[in-house]
Amino acid sequence: MRISLISAAIVAAFVGYGSTIALVLAAAAAVGADAGQTASWVLAVSLAKAVGSGWLSVWNRVPVVLAWSTPGAALIAATTGVTMPQAVGAFVMAGALIALTAAVRPLGRLVASIPDGVAAAMLAGVLLPFCLKGAGAAEAAPGLVLPMVAVFALVRLWNPALAVLAALAMGVALAFVTGAAILTDVPFPAPVPVFIWPEWNLGVLIGLGVPLYLVTMASQNLPGFAVMRAAGYEPPVTRALAVTGGISAASALFGAHTVNMAAITAAICMGDDVHPDRDQRWKVGVVYAGVWVALGLCSPAIMILLSALPPQVMGALVALALLGPLMGALAGAYAVVDTRFAATITLAVAASGVVVFGIGAAFWGLIAGLVIFGLERLKRG
Repeated sequence: MRISLISAAIVAAFVGYGSTIALVLAAAAAVGADAGQTASWVLAVSLAKAVGSGWLSVWNRVPVVLAWSTPGAALIAATTGVTMPQAVGAFVMAGALIALTAAVRPLGRLVASIPDGVAAAMLAGVLLPFCLKGAGAAEAAPGLVLPMVAVFALVRLWNPALAVLAALAMGVALAFVTGAAILTDVPFPAPVPVFIWPEWNLGVLIGLGVPLYLVTMASQNLPGFAVMRAAGYEPPVTRALAVTGGISAASALFGAHTVNMAAITAAICMGDDVHPDRDQRWKVGVVYAGVWVALGLCSPAIMILLSALPPQVMGALVALALLGPLMGALAGAYAVVDTRFAATITLAVAASGVVVFGIGAAFWGLIAGLVIFGLERLKRG
C-alpha cells in the first residue's frame, strides 16, 4: 500500500466533504429534518459512499470513487413544503430508478432520449438561485465573505478542486477570530442511524424523486463514467448503477439522498501519481472507503462547528461550491443551437421555484422544455 494511494484518497474525500457538506445541511433543513435525522443523513450517505466505493473497486479491480449527488442536494434544498418522510420516499424511488436503469434497458433509453440541452438547463435552473445568493451574502457580511471569495479565486488558479475547501477554511477562521461564530454548549452527539418510515406522496415523488433521479444520472453518473474512460479504465456501468441505486434506496431509509459516480474527486484518484502500476490503483477505492467511514463517524462534531457559523458564511460557501456545476450546466444547456430556446424555457421555469399541484419547479421546467422542443421539432420536420 503506497503512501500516494493513501494521500490521494484522503485529499479526494476531504475535497468532496468540505466543499459540499454545507449544501447537504441546507437540504436537510429544507425538508424539516431534526438534529438526529440530519446526523443520520450525513452518516448514512457517508457509509453508502464507503460501501459502494470499496465494493465496486474490489469487485472490478478498477478505482471506483463515489460521491453524494451535489445537484441532488441543491434540488432538495430548493424544495418547499416537503416533510422528511415524504423526502425519504422520493429518495428511495430515485435510488430504485437508478438500479432499474441497470436492469431495464428501455428505461435507460428513455432517459437518454431527453435532449442534453434541456436536461442541463433543468440542472442550471436548480443551481442558479443558490449562486445568486452569494452576492447577497457578500453585501450582508463583506468582512467575512469577500476574503472567502478572494481565497477561492486565487486557489482556483492553481488547484480548482481545493478552492472551495480553502474558502471554507478562511470563512471558519474569520468567523471565530472576529467572534461572529457562536458555539453552543452542546455535548458531542454520537452518530446514530435513525430509521425514517417513507411517506409516498405522489406530488413529491414526481416533483422531487423524478428530478433527483434525472440530475443524478445526467450530471453525476454520466460524467463519472467519462472520467474513468479518460483515465483509461472501462467503467463497470451496469454494476455501478445497480450497486449505487440499491445502496441509495437502502440508505434513504436513514435519511440519505442518492450516491453516484464521482467526477472531480475521481480524477484525483486515477492519475499516474497515485500509483505507477495502473492495475494497482483500484486499492485507492478501498482507502477512500475507509476515510469516508471516519468522516461519517466524525460528522456530528463537524456539524456543530458549521452550525456555529453565520448564515452569510454558509450561504457564500454554497454559492462558491455550485459555481463550477452551474458553469458546466449552462455550457451544456446552450451547446446545441436547436435546443437553446427550449433550454431557456426550462431554465426559467426550473429557477422560478413555482410549485403546482404539489410538484416542484424542476419537474415543470423539464416538461416545459420538452414541450417546446417537441413543437420546434414538429415545425422543422
